[in-house]
Amino acid sequence: MNQRILISGCSGGGKSALLAELRRRGQWTVAEPGRRVVAEEKTGTGAALPWVNLEAFAHRALKMAHEDLRTAAHKIGFVFFDRGLIDAAVALQVATGVGIHETLGPEKHYATDVFLAPPWPENFKQDEDRRHGFDQAVAEYERLAIALRELGYSITLLPKTSIKNRADFVLERLEGHSRI
Repeated sequence: MNQRILISGCSGGGKSALLAELRRRGQWTVAEPGRRVVAEEKTGTGAALPWVNLEAFAHRALKMAHEDLRTAAHKIGFVFFDRGLIDAAVALQVATGVGIHETLGPEKHYATDVFLAPPWPENFKQDEDRRHGFDQAVAEYERLAIALRELGYSITLLPKTSIKNRADFVLERLEGHSRI
């Protein structure tokens, strides 16, 4: 069984650290498309960096997220995605006004239950690749929560706790659902 589990939410909310812990525990994980696009762009022209051209960035992240889903299709068990198509579609909507339904269509790309990392100011840090501030991260979180609900996903908020406890929470929740 392939269950594609999306972990989305606020920048600096601890998603990547959670994915690293899940990977350490033997789970399949997929790194955030946006961070990978930024890394590629920094070695190239830089034309699709989000602070240079958000629309080009979102298109690149969408393409990469689609490729990630195709690659993960043959995996057995849970596959955890650090962000993905929905995050990129929301970024494209911000950049162009194109609606998420128009970008994503009717298909559910991930399991119905999505884990959402809430704003966590103590955890948020700007860096060379995350140039926006905490207020923009909170606005992004709010847009994602609205989009996920509009797309028919159920949201489970990740607790603000240690990475180990967060990973336990996610795995216990998923195991509980698989027994139903």
